[in-house]
Amino acid sequence: MPSEPRTEPADVGEALESLGRLSLRELTMEGLLQTVADLTKSVLPGSPEASVSLLVRGAPTTVVSTGRLARDVDESQYEHGHGPCLHAARTGELVEVADTRTDPRWPDYMPSAVEQGALSSLSVPLGIDPDAQVSGALNIYARQAHAFDEDARAAAVRFGPYAAVAAGNLHAYQSARSMADNLQVALESRAVIDQAKGVLIERYKLTPDQAFQLLARASMSANRKVRDIADQLVRTGELPAVVQRADRDRPSRAPARPGPDPRPHS
Repeated sequence: MPSEPRTEPADVGEALESLGRLSLRELTMEGLLQTVADLTKSVLPGSPEASVSLLVRGAPTTVVSTGRLARDVDESQYEHGHGPCLHAARTGELVEVADTRTDPRWPDYMPSAVEQGALSSLSVPLGIDPDAQVSGALNIYARQAHAFDEDARAAAVRFGPYAAVAAGNLHAYQSARSMADNLQVALESRAVIDQAKGVLIERYKLTPDQAFQLLARASMSANRKVRDIADQLVRTGELPAVVQRADRDRPSRAPARPGPDPRPHS
């Protein structure tokens, strides 16, 4: 009886060389990580699936994967709060599961791995940035038990540093982008608040501090952010109705301004 056609794994050295030839200018960090996962899959026997898990201050996420099997098994571990990929990321240890049907570790996770079709797995730890509480794992899931021999383990480990560098750069980029976005929002908020203060200063002859106090009271009364109150005032010229009814003229403790004496002169 003829044997079934079998896809031969790619050469590890050639795969690593192709990684070295990649132009970082033409790839996003997600794209580089996806390439690492794809090449890891290509060099291992049995057509496994691969993923990269990132653990940021204890919160796990799958950054890239080569197929649904890897993503689903990752998610199962996140739901249980433990499993081989999380253990590798947390401890820095290489974790192999030779047969999910018989391995006694993580007994509530293993049945879900079997149900999803992953009978063996290998998780390579990625040391990314311990000071920032960032770690990760390169995960390989096979549909056969005992899928990884010594050569397969060595091949997977060789891809670890590439995944670690790409994941670290991705996290650094995302953090910098988040900081930049937050700074932009802060600058925009400050600008609109300053505009609103200017409106109040001119309208009610207030000091800058008194104008901000009025915005703050409006924020508390309407249960909305100061920036939103300021934006409404700049766009419409109006404060929330509840504030206008409570204090139509000026905030409490605002100094009285001299005006004409309404009493008749004798």
